[in-house]
Amino acid sequence: MKITQAAYLDGCWQYKTDKADLKNPLVLVFANRTLLENRDFTLSIRNEFSSGHIIYSSTAGEIAGTKALEGSAVVTAAEFEKASFVIRTDNIAHYNKNSTALGESLYRSFPAEGLRHIIVLSEGSFVNGSALIQGMENKKQAGVSISGGLCGDDGRFQKTLVGYNHEPRRGEVVAIGLYGTTLEVTAASAGGWYAFGPMRIITKSEGNVLYEIDGKPALELYRNYLGERSGNIAESSLLYPLQVTYPGRDLAVVRTILNIDEENNAMILAGDVPEQSKVQLMMASIDDLAEGAREAALQAAQDREHKASLALLISCVGRRLAMGQRVEEELEQVQEVLGPQTVLNGMYSYGEIAPTKGNDFSELHNQTMTLTLISE
Repeated sequence: MKITQAAYLDGCWQYKTDKADLKNPLVLVFANRTLLENRDFTLSIRNEFSSGHIIYSSTAGEIAGTKALEGSAVVTAAEFEKASFVIRTDNIAHYNKNSTALGESLYRSFPAEGLRHIIVLSEGSFVNGSALIQGMENKKQAGVSISGGLCGDDGRFQKTLVGYNHEPRRGEVVAIGLYGTTLEVTAASAGGWYAFGPMRIITKSEGNVLYEIDGKPALELYRNYLGERSGNIAESSLLYPLQVTYPGRDLAVVRTILNIDEENNAMILAGDVPEQSKVQLMMASIDDLAEGAREAALQAAQDREHKASLALLISCVGRRLAMGQRVEEELEQVQEVLGPQTVLNGMYSYGEIAPTKGNDFSELHNQTMTLTLISE
C-alpha cells in the first residue's frame, strides 16, 4: 500500500509524507465545512488527484498523525497493490428520513463476493446514525465488518457535508467497500468515561429524543444532576454524556446530548435511546480519555497478522472539548501503540461507528475514539 498525506494550513499545502504518483487511489478529505463550501478548494484537490476517488467529509477538527488541527483540511491518498474498493453513495432525502431503509439499501448495493469491510462516512445532521447502521447490520453477511463515523461542523452543529467525486452535500452518506483476500482490516472503539450516580430507567423516548427518566422530565433531572455546572447546558452536555444500556443487552453505549428542547423538557441525543433502557451520567478526566484512546488502539491491533499501514481515527467532538489543549495526547497514545509505520488520519465527529467489544455487530457510539486499521 502506498500512502500520501498532506495538510492544508494557512492557505498552503504541507506534505506529511513523501509525495508519490499514485494510481487509482482512494482519497479521503477531512476538512472544515467552510473549506468544503469553497469551490476553488475542492477543485484544487480534484486537480491534484485527477485519477483518484475523492471522498469529502466535514469535521469538528482534523487529524493528521499526532496533530489535532482545526479550520484546515487533511488529505490522505492510498493506493492498494492487490486489494480493491467499491464506493456507493445515497442520500436520506430519497428515503423520507428513514435511515434504516437507507442503510439496508446501501448495503445491498455492494457486490457480495470478496467483501471484507465497509467504511461509512455519513453526514451528521439529518441521518440517524443508529438507524443507519442497524439497517446495514440487518442485511450484513457473515465475515463483513463496518466502521466509520458521522461528520461534524466544529461546535456549530449547523450543517455537515459529505460527497464523493462531486461537491459535498447535506444528507449524503458515502460507503467504501473493501475487497480482497490480502486485505487485513480491524476496528475497535473505546472511551475512557466512567458512570456515576444512580442507575435510572428511560420511561419515555422517541428515537433519539429523550423525554422522561424514571417518569420525570429528562432535562429537569439532568440539570439536577449537574447542579451549579448546568449553567451552560450546551457545554456541560458534551462534558457529561449518558451511558445507556439497551433492554436485553449487557454492554452499554455512550450517548452525547446534541441539543435540548426547553418546551418539552427533553434532550436530543446523537443516537437512539429506547424506552426501558438503563441510563447513568458519565464523566472523565483528561488522563482517562487518553487511556481510552490507548485501549481502542490495543483492541484494534490485537491478533493482527501485520502492522497497520493506515489508521482511520474518528474521535468525538466532545472528547476534543473535554481535553482542550491536551487533546493531542490521545493521538500520541494511538501512535505509540500502532508504531511509526502507521499513517494516522481522520476527524473529530458527531458520532463514531464500530463493532462493540466482544461482538461482530457494529453500532453508533458517542464520546469514543474509534480506529479502523488497514493493511495488505
